[in-house]
Amino acid sequence: MATGGGCPTCAEGVSKEDGVSESPAKPPAIDWEAVESTKEFKELRRKRRGFVLPMAALFLLWYLLYVLLADYAHDFMAYKLLGNINVGLVLGLLQFVSTFVITGLYVRFANRNLDPVADRIREQIEGTGK
Repeated sequence: MATGGGCPTCAEGVSKEDGVSESPAKPPAIDWEAVESTKEFKELRRKRRGFVLPMAALFLLWYLLYVLLADYAHDFMAYKLLGNINVGLVLGLLQFVSTFVITGLYVRFANRNLDPVADRIREQIEGTGK
């Protein structure tokens, strides 16, 4: 049980008088609509869409091709490559590989192209811009 200053939620020996406030300070209100209308924010969204939409379309086409081959090209998908490993199994596993590759590409893209812009926007919002 806490003993300092009669504050039941304070740590041992710490009281409200020692500088512990009852409620944290509220951050200043931010006009998000104004932020969204800035040139930098629009550029950030354009860059993100320029990567995400084509990559999503490419992956969906790749997945659709796999599904169509599985449904309509049974002999091709059943073709044995090595032992019991067939084309269908390899293409199915490549679905997982492509997911990890896309994730890595996006992380690299975001680190190089999106994060610097987002950092500048955050600095402007927080008032720490130079």
